[in-house]
Amino acid sequence: MNEEFQLKLQAYLDGELTAVEAREVDNVVAKDADARALLQEMRQTSAALAAFEVEIKLPESREFYWSKIQRAIERTEQPVAVRPAGIPWWRKLLIPAGGFAALLIAVLFTFRPAPTSPQIETYLVDSGAMTYRDQAEKMTVVWLSYPAENDFANHDSDDTID
Repeated sequence: MNEEFQLKLQAYLDGELTAVEAREVDNVVAKDADARALLQEMRQTSAALAAFEVEIKLPESREFYWSKIQRAIERTEQPVAVRPAGIPWWRKLLIPAGGFAALLIAVLFTFRPAPTSPQIETYLVDSGAMTYRDQAEKMTVVWLSYPAENDFANHDSDDTID
């Protein structure tokens, strides 16, 4: 006896076969002892299981009971409108203020004038004069390195400072 016939025998026991199929199963059971024994065992098992089933009496009708369960399921399946956790007012102000501060710092460091170092200039035309400029101190110094023995140094005039 194959598995397909065993399933057909179970369907016969449950009353799920058509009249033609049920007659075919009756003919096989009448001729095959194994099929009769299996059908008898299935009947006894079904009766034993039915004896242990407890019938539950509901205070309301079956339709009303199941409709309550269906409504409860539908209620839990509906999306719950979750209000997003709002940003506190002080954080709403802090975010743009922080962005503005970062922008201000970037602008200050970008457009800050480069510190100028003191410059020394010499001219080849007159190698006896040297100019020193310090932008930070806003100062310019000119050195004249003429020898003291020239005509200008030896000349006493009212133009010189003593």
